[in-house]
Amino acid sequence: MEKKLVIATQNNGKAREFKAVFEPAGWQVQTLNDFDNLAQVNETGRSFEENARLKADHFAAALNCPVLADDSGLQVDYLHGQPGIYSARYAGVAHDDAANNARLLANLGGIAPEQRQANFHTTLVLAWPNRPDQDLVVGGDVPGEILAVPRGDDGFGYDPLFYLAELDKTFAEMSAAEKNKYSHRGAAIQNLLPVWQQWWQEQEQQV
Repeated sequence: MEKKLVIATQNNGKAREFKAVFEPAGWQVQTLNDFDNLAQVNETGRSFEENARLKADHFAAALNCPVLADDSGLQVDYLHGQPGIYSARYAGVAHDDAANNARLLANLGGIAPEQRQANFHTTLVLAWPNRPDQDLVVGGDVPGEILAVPRGDDGFGYDPLFYLAELDKTFAEMSAAEKNKYSHRGAAIQNLLPVWQQWWQEQEQQV
C-alpha cells in the first residue's frame, strides 16, 4: 500500500495541522474533502476514543486505505468537564464556532480567572482497512484557561478563548509552528510519531 494517509475531517484548520507533520515525511495526505459521495458517520460514542474509532474504522473500510481520525474537545473544570465530546455542537448546531464560544462565555459569566481552568484533549485513532481490532490509539492534552474576551484571528473552534500562560497567547494568536508544538493535537501527534511506523509495518506484513 502506497504512503497515502486520509485524515477523517472536512475541517481545513485540522487538515493544515496534520499536513504540516506528515507531508514533510513524504506522505500523500488527503482529507474527506477530496472524495465525493462519502457517507458520514454519526458520532454516537460516549468518549473521545469511541468517536474517533467510529470515524477511523468507517472511512478506512470505505476508502480502502489507512485513515487517521481524531476526536477533540474542551473540558472546563468549572463546568464539570463540559462541553467535552459535545464541543463541536455545544450550542446545538455542529461546527458553529461563534455560537459555541458565545454559549461557553455565557456559562462562565462572572467566573473569576482562577476558576476558568480547562483542558483541551485529543484522541487520535489510526486505522487500517477492515482491521478495527488493531487500531492504534494515542491521546494528547494541554491545560489552559478560558478567557473572558476572545483574542487572536487565527485558529478555529475555541482557539480565541483558550489561553496558554506559557506563551502568553491564545491558540488563535499562535503561529502554525507554535500551535503544532503546544496544542492538544500537537501533543497527540508527538505521542503517535514514535509508534506509528512499527504499527504500519506490522499491518503491511499481514496477508
